Amino acid sequence: MWAVDLVPSQQPDRQSTMSQSPPDPPQSCRRDAWKFLEPTVLVACTLVFTLFVIGIGVLLLTGNNPSGRDVVSFWVAGRQIVHHADPYDSAAILQIERASGFPLHSQALIMRNPPSALCLVVPLGLFSLRAGALLWSLLLLAAFALAVHMLWRMLGRPSNKLHYLGYSFAPALLCILGGQTALFALLGLVLFLRFHRDRPFVAGLALWLCALKPHLFLPFAAALLLWIVLHRALRLLAGALLALAASSLFASLLDPQVWTQYAQMMRSSGIQNEFIPCLAVALRYALHRQAMAIQFLPAAAACLWAIYFFYKRRAHWDWMQDGALLMLVSILAGPYSWITDQALLVPALLLGAYRATRAQIALLALASAVIEITPLTGKGLHSPIYLWTTPFWLAWFLYVSAGSAPSSPSLVAAGSNNCRCAAKQ
Repeated sequence: MWAVDLVPSQQPDRQSTMSQSPPDPPQSCRRDAWKFLEPTVLVACTLVFTLFVIGIGVLLLTGNNPSGRDVVSFWVAGRQIVHHADPYDSAAILQIERASGFPLHSQALIMRNPPSALCLVVPLGLFSLRAGALLWSLLLLAAFALAVHMLWRMLGRPSNKLHYLGYSFAPALLCILGGQTALFALLGLVLFLRFHRDRPFVAGLALWLCALKPHLFLPFAAALLLWIVLHRALRLLAGALLALAASSLFASLLDPQVWTQYAQMMRSSGIQNEFIPCLAVALRYALHRQAMAIQFLPAAAACLWAIYFFYKRRAHWDWMQDGALLMLVSILAGPYSWITDQALLVPALLLGAYRATRAQIALLALASAVIEITPLTGKGLHSPIYLWTTPFWLAWFLYVSAGSAPSSPSLVAAGSNNCRCAAKQ
């Protein structure tokens, strides 16, 4: 899978190549070393990815222990709503989860998404846990595959198979393994990138999927609001508000007290006592563990930066390229985020891959393989071992972008269709 043409097909001019002087010996040594290491890195990454995918396939086909995965929280929320019960009632949920084989020593695993997301999980409550988990996993797989395929088309359908990097991105695969909703948010982000120019109302509707995890989009949302005002994108705003209002109304019709129940759950969830491996939580633990306000300082600073960043580039703003950096900063500075939430970085990292050299792409693949191996060492999602990941993706993207030409055709292919659509309006 990894043994593909890793860089865009650009052949150097033969005469200019022949006229160049031979490289210095140290540079030749580095090239020889990389020629030796490259096959090893590619084979290792391919092997790790293959084993990981086989594990996911076995899990989906056998339905092995769905109660040990986060999908149980969505299934039990759907079951509660179907039976007109409180989907955030920890006591009732724990009883159902234990009856379904959830570990006896565990606390209730509760869906923390807002009530507007309940329409997504209601169908799960109509099935058994095993059947619901399979359905949920298939929906996640479909959302993931569609998002990466759309990105490939938006980037000009290059023939070098670099989009395989998106399919093999470790945080996205961990989403499927755990049944997390970040892949639905990823699909919403990609749909927004695809339709925000020519079909703004559809793009606004797609933002509802991003609202499944609103805390991961705070700086992104700050720039988006300014963009809507500047471009008077009222149809996009109408689509977003309509989707959010309809889903909230649906939840209220099923359970009139659902918003009160959600607020009570968030106050008593004990999330402040959980160590989540991200910058904001690590900062709070380092400075004052009980001061929750500290956890929102990085997001506040990032929102101010996003406003400045957008205003500075407003005349030539491009959501594919500028939004990539914006999304990286949004995940880095989020008030809390898990390794699985980094699936939202697939558009940014895939865009960076089309700018990167073979060595830089291999480094990206190697980092993804390390994350795939980490759960096998017994490290859970709460482990601080994952703290390096988001800073690494951001540093890699900035390094790759600094050494690339912004006018490269492979980088602007995604925005060319938007520019043509804007010219017609």
